[in-house]
Amino acid sequence: MSDNQRSVTPTVVRLSRYTRTEQNEILGDGDDPFGVAAAGLTWLPKEEHFGIRHGDRLVAHAGLLRLPVAIGDTRSEVVGVGGVAVAPDLQGQGLARLVVTAALDHARTMGPQHALLFCRPPLVPLYQRLGWHLLDEDVLVEQPEARLVTMPLRTMVTPLHDRAQWPSGPVRLFSLPM
Repeated sequence: MSDNQRSVTPTVVRLSRYTRTEQNEILGDGDDPFGVAAAGLTWLPKEEHFGIRHGDRLVAHAGLLRLPVAIGDTRSEVVGVGGVAVAPDLQGQGLARLVVTAALDHARTMGPQHALLFCRPPLVPLYQRLGWHLLDEDVLVEQPEARLVTMPLRTMVTPLHDRAQWPSGPVRLFSLPM
């Protein structure tokens, strides 16, 4: 990016779709673009998509999905955040902050009190700077063939509304992870 192009603040847009082609546009077409294949999990596609374009190229994305969860004895819902991606050649320029913030602004209109994401350990500091908090509890997620597994990635939450408090207790996602 030239200095002139960097001086223009990128704009986050709501995307009508987000396909493997768009993901490849951001991350390339490698076998494990998110670095989570070793976890051996099946993931849900997101339903709401936000992105940043640089010219005709999609360079950042964040997706959302409303999901059922139990925390202790309380059943509720969370907004799952996933598919967060920034083109490698543009990382470190605040694009993740922009796209995640825009996605969370929309998540606040979806009803649940909290957003939840699953994160590789090296990315934890980034999300902490964005206001996310690590959960100390293991999180159980569903997998094909009625399997229930402990999420091997770090689980992070952030409140979507003032005074929203994450309850204590074991956490179970009643779906595939997002």
